[in-house]
Amino acid sequence: MEETVIVQPKELHQLIQTKLEKSGLKPEHANEVAKHLVFADANGIHSHGAVRVDYYAERIAKGGVTLEPKITFEKTGPSTGIVHGENGVGQFVALKSLEYAMDVAKESGVAVVGVRRMSHSGALSYYVKKAAEQDLIAISMCQSDPMVVPFGGKENYFGTNPIAFAAPRKVGDPVVFDMATTVQAWGKILDARSKNKDIPDTWAVDSEGKPTTNPHDVHGLLPIAGPKGFGLMMMVDILSGMLLGLPFGKNVSSMYNDLTKGRDLGQIFILIDPKRFTDLEQFKENIETMVSDLHAIPVAEGFKQVYYPGEINQLNFENYMENGIPIATAIYDYLTSDTIHFNQYGGSNAFAEKE
Repeated sequence: MEETVIVQPKELHQLIQTKLEKSGLKPEHANEVAKHLVFADANGIHSHGAVRVDYYAERIAKGGVTLEPKITFEKTGPSTGIVHGENGVGQFVALKSLEYAMDVAKESGVAVVGVRRMSHSGALSYYVKKAAEQDLIAISMCQSDPMVVPFGGKENYFGTNPIAFAAPRKVGDPVVFDMATTVQAWGKILDARSKNKDIPDTWAVDSEGKPTTNPHDVHGLLPIAGPKGFGLMMMVDILSGMLLGLPFGKNVSSMYNDLTKGRDLGQIFILIDPKRFTDLEQFKENIETMVSDLHAIPVAEGFKQVYYPGEINQLNFENYMENGIPIATAIYDYLTSDTIHFNQYGGSNAFAEKE
């Protein structure tokens, strides 16, 4: 059974920010990363929370993140633009990019803003939720390391290439949905490793292409729904990589290989102002009706409630922000220690293993 400790959000934020500042990150940037990681852990998305701090600290300390990036916005049309991130820390660059995109969407009704050359930006739900809180519909997608076995193939090509969506509602927080295009995100396997837990045999394959339950034996992830997930991965890579003139497919930079270099990743925001298409209040009321309809559906055997996709994360967030967030004891011990990082990721393959 995994060992965890309950940490209050404010303490967790401070521990993360302090560790990242000691690794070399500016306080403003470290503060934003800490907000993001606490958000992820509070949503129960532990794969994108404090488990990432050791890796981030090592990359920052080794020069793989630009500490003072000159982030610029190049407006390419009435509703389009590109943010140049100079390989700044991903969460900070992505937030600034979202702010540009929201301004464009409010001005023109629609915004399509790409982000060029950034570091890992974490859980996409963080960004789309912020847009929905401003009464915008939001979609975001981003690239990731080539670590997925294509449908019918044996060699990894695309990444987990996530997609996130959010829409405002009349009561309560926005409807938010965030998914990897693999059966599970790589971060879920990283989380399982940190807790010494097995994974389902439907998540990944080993070096021989056989299903594995050992997170340490993973050499390839599996796409959701076979060819359908494979197609979604391709779409995400085209929109967030190729469209922005960035490396794509098997040429996307590795998270762990060379921590002294920037990752040059891409992300895209697609924002829509509902007021340009329908009555905003009626739209939000319709979202509310949809949620109520789903809650009222009779449940199948073994289930207690029908939730909208992503709702369980929101319930986790409300609970953990009030009562404290469960964090693996090993991660908490690291965060409270004097160790900046364990120097364990550099020179590794896509699965954080030395080759």
